[in-house]
Amino acid sequence: MSWLLNLFETYKAHEGHVGTIERKQNEQEFTLLPVSHTTQNAHIEVEITEDGEFLTASVIEGDASTLIPCTEDSASRAGAKVAPYPLHDKLSYVAGDYVAYGGEIKKEVPFDAYIKQLAGWANSPHATAKVKSIYHYLRKGRLIQDLVAWKILYLDENNHLLDKWDKKAETFHGTTIRPSIFSVVAGDQESAFVRFNVSQETVTPKVWKDPEMYESFVRYYSGQLGDEDWCYVTGDKMPATDKHANKIRNAADKAKLISANDTSGFTFRGRFRDSRDAASISYEVSQKAHNALKWLINRQGKIIDQRVFLVWGNKQPDIPGVMDDFFTLALESSQESANTSQVFTKHEFAAEVNKALGGYRNQLADPKYVDREYNVNIMVLDSATTGRMAVLYYRNLDKHLYLDKLVEWHTTCMWLHRYRKNDNGEFIAFYGAPATKDIAFAAYGPRASDKVVKGLMERMLPCIVDGKPIPLDIVNSAFRRASSPESMERWDWEKTLSIACALINKREELEVALDESNDHRDYLFGRLLAVADVLERRSLGFEEKRASNAIRYMNAFSRHPERTWLTIQAALVPHQARLGTYANKLNQLIDEIGSQIPADQFNNRPLSGLYLLGFYSQRHELIPKKESNDAEEASN
Repeated sequence: MSWLLNLFETYKAHEGHVGTIERKQNEQEFTLLPVSHTTQNAHIEVEITEDGEFLTASVIEGDASTLIPCTEDSASRAGAKVAPYPLHDKLSYVAGDYVAYGGEIKKEVPFDAYIKQLAGWANSPHATAKVKSIYHYLRKGRLIQDLVAWKILYLDENNHLLDKWDKKAETFHGTTIRPSIFSVVAGDQESAFVRFNVSQETVTPKVWKDPEMYESFVRYYSGQLGDEDWCYVTGDKMPATDKHANKIRNAADKAKLISANDTSGFTFRGRFRDSRDAASISYEVSQKAHNALKWLINRQGKIIDQRVFLVWGNKQPDIPGVMDDFFTLALESSQESANTSQVFTKHEFAAEVNKALGGYRNQLADPKYVDREYNVNIMVLDSATTGRMAVLYYRNLDKHLYLDKLVEWHTTCMWLHRYRKNDNGEFIAFYGAPATKDIAFAAYGPRASDKVVKGLMERMLPCIVDGKPIPLDIVNSAFRRASSPESMERWDWEKTLSIACALINKREELEVALDESNDHRDYLFGRLLAVADVLERRSLGFEEKRASNAIRYMNAFSRHPERTWLTIQAALVPHQARLGTYANKLNQLIDEIGSQIPADQFNNRPLSGLYLLGFYSQRHELIPKKESNDAEEASN
């Protein structure tokens, strides 16, 4: 229940955002939903006059997401169950002439239930003028007639709603132009969802964006709730509910986090008589907790193949992400640390990470940030079926401990990366741990399925939050791909190489800077390979995109270093001749490194990931910044 309590407290802390329209980066709108409200994608918008007369109508082809009032029953309706939304709803509910135009009714007439419910709201002391105007129009029962006259809906030769637009329909209506309604509705016209607005002399918000409308329905519906019971989340006695919200990830999401409607199966039967014996949750807590979750997901959640990764604070929702790389953290903190290209020691880099997170630390050091409401929540959600969702991972951490864990992660899984771009589209260098999504692509390739990516991201969470070792299969996969540059494009290999080095360095704890005192066999073999690559690259020129022999034989070198080095060194001879005396320094370096490898260790025993660190560090030492940038541009 702790995640429900923290979401409930998050809602209470941000009630000032209720109904306030916010926008994502793709300009899609979202808001912190009021209690007893949900969202739905609408297909038709109908404009009503203040006197309750039809004015205009249009097919919605753009911003279809609509904030609508809902009841307990309508929020969880499914199949043939008749449970109308209080105001905006499907055509079969809101059109009184639905049956007259061929609509099929199985049992109860949806319009009768809808108009009775709307009448209760419109005639209550809490009703607004807009609600009354819409009610006065809809009770006339002529919505489809008006929409047909306005050329929004289309009929067949039997005066029934068309099932589909085909050649027969084109002949009957005398046009080949496909009406808009058949493009926005997935099924037939009967499944169209209709939203209503009222045209007034004074400029007022749309009905679905009007705070006065939200408050009106909340006040009205609060008096319609059921019996009180003890809430297991807050410990208070409040009106309880057995029906909980869906549409958690998006307006079409049917999966629920809490469900106990299976009275004939084994959801709770066999252990409890009814669902409330297992857990009783109040309507208010359920509504506010679920609405807070929807808001947070829209605001800052990361969704991979419908799996949600979310980090937030109850009173301070903007928290550095556990899945981000240091480049992102530094930008979010308005630091320039991500743009540096100088080599840091681990101690120096830890200071840089602390500086990037300093804004959060300073804020959390304020005396008012003292209770657990300022802790950090980490949650992973996913659904195995269309109707059930689960919390796969949840942690509530002390805010300072969480920031300490981030610092530890970014300073122990640190390496130099060059695959991020700044605002000018230029490749820049940054230090730190890679993002978990980039680790997935490094381990399994850029075409890895979303299922694979989300699985790896979840497995990496304990490594970051709890300091667990990175799973060996992930490290080995990245190591093998980094050792096979011939199987990928240059930019992909460079990215994979730096990420593999970061993962290996998490275990080896080395610096990016070249360690000439490191006499480990694998590290020295990696240095040899780097010198060979740089020597041949200088001979060919950085404008030449052909891979050097050192790169081409990298995979074989990692498995049989002694035998492959003979091939690589033989291939270096013409390049050494071409460079002349300019190659002397590199030739001397090859001799120095080779002489450090003991004779009994200069063999074909496969190399460990340590050779990649030696390769990367030696190459970074030999290639000046300008040459490195030229090579980056040539590979892209």
